[in-house]
Amino acid sequence: MHVAETDQNALLQVRSLTKTYTTGRGTLELFRDLDFTVRTGELVAIVGESGAGKSTLLHMLAALDTPTSGDVTVGGVSLGSLGGRAQSEFRNREIGYVWQFHYLLPEFTAEENVAMPLLARGMSRGEALKRARRWLGEVELADRAEHRSGELSGGEQQRASLARALVTEPKLLLADEPTGDLDGRTGEVVFSLIERLHREHGLTSVLVTHNPVFAARCDRQLRLSSGLLVG
Repeated sequence: MHVAETDQNALLQVRSLTKTYTTGRGTLELFRDLDFTVRTGELVAIVGESGAGKSTLLHMLAALDTPTSGDVTVGGVSLGSLGGRAQSEFRNREIGYVWQFHYLLPEFTAEENVAMPLLARGMSRGEALKRARRWLGEVELADRAEHRSGELSGGEQQRASLARALVTEPKLLLADEPTGDLDGRTGEVVFSLIERLHREHGLTSVLVTHNPVFAARCDRQLRLSSGLLVG
């Protein structure tokens, strides 16, 4: 594992990040030479038009996708220096990820779904479920712990996915359009929860959003446009 030189106040550093795809018509450049830093404790929104590469960028911040060139550093650790298994272990320890779709497993209860990342790291079932129940309480779902995902509303499913992302107590929370599939009122509930948990648990958070109201409530906005990042 390579520990990179890093700004003392930065949890996340992106340097010269470029992503290109080879297609039948040639090379498609999604973005090039992106450079930015997210300081510890910041809540940052990534905004931009559909197709600008926001989700792809977020995947790279979580080591879910590989850049063509450049590097991402989280907590001083260069993600590019990690092998596949090491990347998975690093994500489990240090990064919580919320998708636009909840991806809860339908055959399991809410608390079992939330406990999955802890079970994956080898924690005992009893301890994992205990921590899962505590985090379901954090997202105001304590009374729904034993319900299967199909018995939850859309907003409850997304709150459960937020609890699953945070049950490992990561340093970095990444969220890709976490309110995109929700109506306005339910989206407000979920975003307010993210704000509160970000603050109360000392998180560093980066979220992709099309909602300008939610983006304005973040500490800072980064706009991805024409392959460049502004902000």
